[in-house]
Amino acid sequence: MKIITTTDELAAFCAAAAAHPYVTIDTEFLRERTYYSKLCLVQMAYPGKGDENAVLVDPLVDGISMEPLYDLFRDTSVVKVFHAARQDLEIFFVDAGVFPDPLFDTQIAAMVCGFGEQVGYETLVRKIAHEQLDKSSRFTDWSRRPLTDAQMSYALGDVTHLREIYEFLAAKLEETGRAKWVEEELEILTDPATYTVVPDQAWKRVKTRNASPKFLAIVRELAKFREIYAQERNVPRNRVYKDDALSELASTKPQSMQDLGRSRLLLREARKSDIAEGILAAVKTGMNCPSDSYPKPEAGRGKLQVNPALADLLRVLLKAKTEEFSVASKLIASAAELDAIAAGKRDMAAMKGWRAEVFGNDAIQLCEGKIALTAKGQSIKAIELKD
Repeated sequence: MKIITTTDELAAFCAAAAAHPYVTIDTEFLRERTYYSKLCLVQMAYPGKGDENAVLVDPLVDGISMEPLYDLFRDTSVVKVFHAARQDLEIFFVDAGVFPDPLFDTQIAAMVCGFGEQVGYETLVRKIAHEQLDKSSRFTDWSRRPLTDAQMSYALGDVTHLREIYEFLAAKLEETGRAKWVEEELEILTDPATYTVVPDQAWKRVKTRNASPKFLAIVRELAKFREIYAQERNVPRNRVYKDDALSELASTKPQSMQDLGRSRLLLREARKSDIAEGILAAVKTGMNCPSDSYPKPEAGRGKLQVNPALADLLRVLLKAKTEEFSVASKLIASAAELDAIAAGKRDMAAMKGWRAEVFGNDAIQLCEGKIALTAKGQSIKAIELKD
């Protein structure tokens, strides 16, 4: 089991990997104590059997640079294979502003190939590679050194089995002509906006029951301050203050340190120093927000003019289509999107690209009364209605 601890060793391995059609990659990281993920280990493998051609890269060693890996990411002749790549890609984008190109995500490919919703790596190893994984090291502290044999074995398994999974799924996509479906999904994963949290928009992540524009203006400013503070100091946003405390502050509108002291939910550290000052300033800004600048929340199901019967029919249509094409339903449309379609909304992912071909076009036809659904045995079919 080879552990890479120098830039030269990493460069040599990446050069060897560049001679092959693909390389599998995974990471181990920590995020409990920081805003941005702390990269603790990189696992890589190119075609081979068992541990052959597989390595662990230790990014915590003094002096090592990840630049050879990023050069490999830029090499378009080599497919970079991940499973559930989003958090891995965020690490590389934050660190170096780079995305693997071309990219293949086996979780997305598996959903397209009918393996179910957000299928886990362990499931694919069992169903495709016919192996079992020891997951006992999954939640260990990957920043501690030295790594145990169990940790290293677990980490290496995340890229060695991935080779067989990739080859199987890539062949399946070629056979079914669905490679383009996966490419459309990967465009989202390689969009910088996916990983860029804009402080002005952070309030949209806060769940509140109060939809008053004045209340939301204060929520916006409190969420903005928290996001900026957390990003600048690389601490989790909940370490600044949690969402329930944020909502409480937006309701009570503290205007002094004494007011802050009465908060039931605010952490002790946030009742003093620069956090307390930031809270008071944010509340003041929110309270003074002109009405034409109030936040505009997205309409929830209760505010949409949803035809419940039509929404139910769309669910039946979606189920029929997912069974017909053997693709995960959540990859096509969520329950909220079905409600929005039933309410007349059309500008959404379910109505674009491959989703439109599989479901969206028929969904519009159903909403317009141009097709009907009929049951025959265990199957549901859409039939065209004649004028």
